[in-house]
Amino acid sequence: MSVELQRVYDYVKQPPTEDAHVVLVDGLWPRGLSKQQLQGVEWLRQLAPSTELRQWFAHRPSRWEPFKARYREELHCCEKELQQLRTIAAKGKLILLYAARDEAHNQAVALQGIIKAKSGR
Repeated sequence: MSVELQRVYDYVKQPPTEDAHVVLVDGLWPRGLSKQQLQGVEWLRQLAPSTELRQWFAHRPSRWEPFKARYREELHCCEKELQQLRTIAAKGKLILLYAARDEAHNQAVALQGIIKAKSGR
C-alpha cells in the first residue's frame, strides 16, 4: 500500500514522474493556485475537517491527538470515499495533497494514518 503526502505547492513545482492518483484533501482551494495548475488532481473536499474543527485545531501541536480523534469521528460519514482511496492505494501510488505549512500536523497526515490503519498495514 502506497500512500504518500505532498504539500500542494511543492507538487505544482515538481509533479511526480511516475503514475499516481493525486487527491487534494483540503476543504479550501489552495491560495494562489489556479485550477489549471492542478489539472488532473481529484479534489475530495468532503474529506477535509469541518471548518469548526480546522479553526479549533489551528495547527497547534498540543491539540494534535484530540484533533486526530475528532477528525476520525467526522470521517465516519465518508466511508465510501475512504474505501475508494484504500483500493487505489492497494493497487498503486496514492498522493494526498495539502496546503498547510506544518508538514507533521495536518489533516493529510491524519488521513494517511486512517487509510493505512483500516487496511491493516
